[in-house]
Amino acid sequence: MPRDRRRQEDSDLQERVLFIHRVSKTVKGGRRMSLLALVAVGDGKGKIGLGLGKSAEVPQAIAKAVEDAKKQMFKVAVTDEGTVPHEVEGHFGAGDVLIKPAIEGTGVIAGGPIRPIFELAGVTNVLSKSLGTTNPLNMAKAAAVALQQLELPEQTAERRGITVSEMFAGKEN
Repeated sequence: MPRDRRRQEDSDLQERVLFIHRVSKTVKGGRRMSLLALVAVGDGKGKIGLGLGKSAEVPQAIAKAVEDAKKQMFKVAVTDEGTVPHEVEGHFGAGDVLIKPAIEGTGVIAGGPIRPIFELAGVTNVLSKSLGTTNPLNMAKAAAVALQQLELPEQTAERRGITVSEMFAGKEN
């Protein structure tokens, strides 16, 4: 991939700091402080990534987290209405996140670090509930796990080796 094209792709990306936490390591001379940053990066069109960075200074920790997030990017299945195709649950550590599709005009109903993840992924109508821990890191990772499980009906039908109409045959909705 040409270098200028990679820069152009990076310029399309938006980044949001979800969480900054001061951590310490006890050494012989006392405590050594450092900062941990959790950053989400997305293009608003269905691609999102989460990254962690640690450094003694905030800007360096954020820069490391952004680089990590770009490496961890994945595609999210988003419908034409701007919602998720089906209900899904994600688990990470003690964090559980429930994500449900929503009708047009609902908006992003999500709390804490989960809201910016949906916004960066381009999901405009969604209902979500965070269960379990309130730790932002585990909540964000659980949301990412849930978003990776999403599949559009076309993808599910292709995986099963049938057509979409065959998949929904006999269902009254």
